[in-house]
Amino acid sequence: MPHKQHPIGSGFSAASTADDVLAGTDLTGTNVIITAGHSGIGREATRALVKAGASVTVGARRPERARQALAGFDGVDVDRLDLLDPASIDAFADRRLASRRPLHVLINSAVRPTPGSLERDARGYEVQFATSHLGHFQLTLGLLPALRAAHGARVVNVSSGAQRLGGIRWDDPHFENGYDPLAAYAQSKVANVLFAVELDRRWAEDGIRGYAVHPGVVVGTGLNNAVDEGSLREMGLVDASGQPVIDPEVGKKTPQQGAGTLVFAAASPLLAGIGGVYLKDNDISRLDDEPRPLTADSIPSEIASHSIDPHSARRLWELSEQLLTASAS
Repeated sequence: MPHKQHPIGSGFSAASTADDVLAGTDLTGTNVIITAGHSGIGREATRALVKAGASVTVGARRPERARQALAGFDGVDVDRLDLLDPASIDAFADRRLASRRPLHVLINSAVRPTPGSLERDARGYEVQFATSHLGHFQLTLGLLPALRAAHGARVVNVSSGAQRLGGIRWDDPHFENGYDPLAAYAQSKVANVLFAVELDRRWAEDGIRGYAVHPGVVVGTGLNNAVDEGSLREMGLVDASGQPVIDPEVGKKTPQQGAGTLVFAAASPLLAGIGGVYLKDNDISRLDDEPRPLTADSIPSEIASHSIDPHSARRLWELSEQLLTASAS
């Protein structure tokens, strides 16, 4: 089957911000849910979407902290959501369905900062995979009736260029046989892409399209939360004074630039009729399987073929259903 990873010439660049992408777009009447929409690139996406007229609900583990971070944002609601707690996810989805409001956009943005040692949730599941993928998988399935009711909806999974660096550990997804934090992060980011691919295959006929997004490297969010300043300097992400290095053409972005591709996936009319793709720099990424090292001057982030493999996408969906069923029994 031919792949769909071909840039469409969006007219935006790696430096385009969320406001640039949404300029002239009226999202009045558009209902959005975004997880962790109160911090980092999630907060910037929330701000830009609300500015364009959308009604946004932010799912947050600590609602009061989220409300403080979003003070002054009109058109935003905050509701409690703990992606490591299946009961919390079900309760959030049930509350939303009870409102009988259609859901036009779901942005699965929350990540778990990479721990230095193995951490598990109450089910025994590795926390990055459980947060970034399984929690969002359960949430998305729970919100399916609201997505269908929109008669045209998008699900956006925030991934990373780290999808190039690993795959799904089919026989040991929870690292029973030795832990590698980078491999765990890469697995969770591959899962984000494969989930979008299979969701689009299953639900496109219902008018629900799936996207995975690489926002770029934004210091202070995601993987680099737990990295010390010396390591960030060696990676070329901060300068000698500890300030972030901004160079969007090589993937080093401000939160405003990082949020650009999130809102591009969520709202751009250029993606009408297109789904099941991985986006970067406000466009569809090209496919690139050439091995390229990660250096201070080069951050490869194009989509790798293993991350969009349709067989793996189906297999992950089935594994995810099994893991959720096992934890509920």
